[in-house]
Amino acid sequence: MLFWLGAAAFALTILISVSLHELGHMITGKRFGMKVTQYFVGFGPTIFSFKRGETEYGLKLIPLGGFCKIVGMTPQDDDVAPEDQHRAMWRFPVWKRTIVMGAGSVTHFLLALVGAWGMAATVGLPNTDIPQTADAQRAAPAMIYVGDCIRTKLDDTAADCVPGTGSALAAPAKAAGLQTGDLITKVGSTAVANYGELTDAIRASAAGATPFEYVRAGQTATATVDLVTAERTPVEDADGPVSQVSVAGISWTTDAPSVLHYNPLTAVPAAGDFSWYIVKGSFKAMARIPEKVPALWHSITGDERDPDTPISVVGASRIGGEAIEKGVPEVFWQVFISLNIFIGIFNLLPLLPLDGGHIAIAWFERVRSWLYVRFRRPDPGRVDYYKLMPVTYAVILIGGAFTLLTVTADIINPITIFK
Repeated sequence: MLFWLGAAAFALTILISVSLHELGHMITGKRFGMKVTQYFVGFGPTIFSFKRGETEYGLKLIPLGGFCKIVGMTPQDDDVAPEDQHRAMWRFPVWKRTIVMGAGSVTHFLLALVGAWGMAATVGLPNTDIPQTADAQRAAPAMIYVGDCIRTKLDDTAADCVPGTGSALAAPAKAAGLQTGDLITKVGSTAVANYGELTDAIRASAAGATPFEYVRAGQTATATVDLVTAERTPVEDADGPVSQVSVAGISWTTDAPSVLHYNPLTAVPAAGDFSWYIVKGSFKAMARIPEKVPALWHSITGDERDPDTPISVVGASRIGGEAIEKGVPEVFWQVFISLNIFIGIFNLLPLLPLDGGHIAIAWFERVRSWLYVRFRRPDPGRVDYYKLMPVTYAVILIGGAFTLLTVTADIINPITIFK
């Protein structure tokens, strides 16, 4: 029951976000004197509506978004009455149209900031200084976690690692006296500056007694680790060829807290920093979308779902439901923040029919007119949107196919964050 309540709650927050997106368009449009004839939540048949002034407000049957109708968005629109020609959106200065079209994305960014502030002041924010990927961990200081046991065979899949059973051995690092939190600075005669260099130095060493120089509580010391040989795949490719390398029974760790807590005042800058961290991650995620499409398709046809593949609102709602079911609401809000930032950025891409496409065309017209004046040539006028329709349809087709692909993957083979 908690899962379905959480999933429904997350879907509702996204619906509210999209409705507020359209509200941003409406409020700024009205403030500048544009004529807004409709503001609806949902699509399809109308459940109810009412009119206030010149705008009809209402709720429609299909809760998959909303819309705001501003008359005369393009010169080709035929929805402008003769008496309203001066209020057609395309006639307004480019800076006003930019504010109106950008208000939707700004709304998403503000929602993300408010959500981040709420997290910071209550449950805390993830410590973004802790490396989140394998590459980032390799570049981090060589602070180690010392295990009790290692397996020397990759096909040893026993539930528990118990020294002396199967291929399990006592961890050499622990036997040598190394402790979790030690910072390794040298392996044999090889100095190491980060965890990646530490791993490479261990694997390149011969099995047997090897001196490890380390720092503990500010003091430098040396321990002799009896390295053993084990089967491992390349660090950079878990599916790569298996080879025999030296191991010590250590992994990367940090002494930094994983969650940082703030009061209502210090939560303000923390929310900004965390949101900017998500912004940078969103740009990286968008750049990787094309290479993730094959993995999405393969997840539908039977392969294991890559947790790094894109998700739809359906997948995000499932994760939100899991978060509430497992009692970790911070995950619910973190996904909400990330999704709002992603939608806000994506919507500003200079492609029709996205808001960013309208903004790009408005500024293209302005720059082109400025250049024509400088070269003493007649103003070429407005862009003919009809000539851009093939590109617009292509964007809609590709976007629709990608949405269908992610929704299908989220239904057939969903990502789960709680094993």
